Amino acid sequence: MNESLNDNDTSFPLPWIQASDANASLELTAFFSVFTINPWDIMLCISGTIIACENAIVVAIIFYTPTLRTPMFVLIGSLATADLLAGFGLILNFVFQYVIQSETISLITVGFLVASFTASVSSLLAITVDRYLSLYNALTYSSEKTILWIHIMLIVTWGVSICLGLLPVLGWNCLEDDMSCSIVRPLTKSNVTLLSTSFFFIFILMLHLYIKICKIVCRHAHQIALQQHFLTASHYVATKKGVSTLAIILGTFGASWLPFAIYCVVGDPDYPSVYTYATLLPATYNSMINPIIYAYRNQEIQRSMWVLFCGCFQSKVSFRSRSPSDV
Repeated sequence: MNESLNDNDTSFPLPWIQASDANASLELTAFFSVFTINPWDIMLCISGTIIACENAIVVAIIFYTPTLRTPMFVLIGSLATADLLAGFGLILNFVFQYVIQSETISLITVGFLVASFTASVSSLLAITVDRYLSLYNALTYSSEKTILWIHIMLIVTWGVSICLGLLPVLGWNCLEDDMSCSIVRPLTKSNVTLLSTSFFFIFILMLHLYIKICKIVCRHAHQIALQQHFLTASHYVATKKGVSTLAIILGTFGASWLPFAIYCVVGDPDYPSVYTYATLLPATYNSMINPIIYAYRNQEIQRSMWVLFCGCFQSKVSFRSRSPSDV
């Protein structure tokens, strides 16, 4: 009798175990169906990681190299710092979006990104102004007045950026009014309109300054040619190279940010989110390209990188010192 009972006991649990496995499978399936990660968010996080790594190297080199204390390198350091913070912001946004979901944290993260990218764009304008001053006032560029002007630009740049980043946190958001939301929740339509208008103003100002820089470069090349009584091919090549460099700088900046800035004005929150991601992702690429254009091409930074990564400096490797006016 006992043996018969034991046999029955061992036969009945089998359907229960199968049902348990089925329920566990359903629970896991439901979990993964809810916890889905947007591929666009993954790409933004990857972009942020690359941005942070690139600009962290630039910040470290400028910070630990005493010779890199000229106004030009201070502005490049400001740009790298802003892009570094933007990269961290993209990473934190990904983590908080999928790990810690909170409206307060969302506001802080968005405000942090707004401040960082605003500081990045404003630092680009400051670098443009510095390049113009180094050419227009070449004789007095290294004076204390120029250094004071650079410090004022930095204070204004970061002060305005921090203020714009604090606006969503201080209440200028659409958490309590979904009708006022923009394509970038929780920013309001009026907020992104202000940011886009500011970008258009900075872009037009940079375009104006770079046109003036091109004119000064061409005039200087022409004056040198007249002094030597003929226009050599090297002068033509140097002028063409300078103008091409300026075109690449401004073209990269415009191609990265203009689509997102325009879509912030004309876009509607009811539109598919893929449009927002498709315009926002190229904007982050500008922070990825900035260290290549403004830092890694510079001979002094290349020399410092050689010392940092190789631990020694070989005298046979020649580096040409670049002046602040180099474009």
